[in-house]
Amino acid sequence: MTGKPILGIIGGSGLYQFESLAEVETLEVDTPFGKPSSPIFTGLLADRKVAFLARHGIGHFINPTEVNYRANIYAFKMLGIQHVVSISACGSLRDDFAPGHIVIPDQLFDFTRSRARSFFENGIVAHIGTANPYCTALSNLVYQAVSASGPVEVHKGGTLITIEGPRFSTRAESNLYRSWGMSIIGMTASPEAFLAREAEMCYSTMAHVTDYDVWHSAEEPVSVEMVVKTLMQNTAVAQKAIEQLVRVIDTERHCDCEDALANAVITNPAVISEENRQKYHLLLQKYLHQ
Repeated sequence: MTGKPILGIIGGSGLYQFESLAEVETLEVDTPFGKPSSPIFTGLLADRKVAFLARHGIGHFINPTEVNYRANIYAFKMLGIQHVVSISACGSLRDDFAPGHIVIPDQLFDFTRSRARSFFENGIVAHIGTANPYCTALSNLVYQAVSASGPVEVHKGGTLITIEGPRFSTRAESNLYRSWGMSIIGMTASPEAFLAREAEMCYSTMAHVTDYDVWHSAEEPVSVEMVVKTLMQNTAVAQKAIEQLVRVIDTERHCDCEDALANAVITNPAVISEENRQKYHLLLQKYLHQ
């Protein structure tokens, strides 16, 4: 099977275990930032090539802080992928975002503390623009795909706050996030979304609401059992949405994501070492001409 994948999906293993995926191949990839969380699985959906990566490893053994987000995004970049969709569990911080619903957020609040947030370090400084951290064009397509894929309530827009994890929130924390105007809470969108922007990739999140976090006094506090149960129920919808999305994605992009680094690198090219030129060639080849 040749050609670049039209879409990269980051999520759980259940997403690529469905009948309509053909010509499945397993790729072992290495990057300048280490190995990604899992092998990359490619296959054909609606006669178009897609790629899947298990964010927490096959068998879910990597906690949210330990995920090598840089390697995951860079591995997709190496395959020529331009569009990335994250499939994630989240807790709701709003009454109207109920368990079982799906949210396509349009804003992101990074409340993590211990993660590598950028590709650029040790000799290159880049200030990437993230006022709108999600690709609007791709998010619109994801929303339309989910809406057409099953009997599930889907919401367009909302702010996702990323916490460090792996523990769930205290009730005091949960109520604070609600007072800040956050809509949903998760553990993996940051720095994944920001790295995708640095890699000039379109990025969107399909967030599956599994619980009301711990703020809702009328509901049970979030538990692993609750999260897994809802995700399993929504897997079929996610699979249908992915297949629908693959059919409508345009190989020609009409957004600013593909030129996100155009004015981001502030380092004088003359002081960038040859080692860094080689390391960052894939990301900066359009911009380093001297």
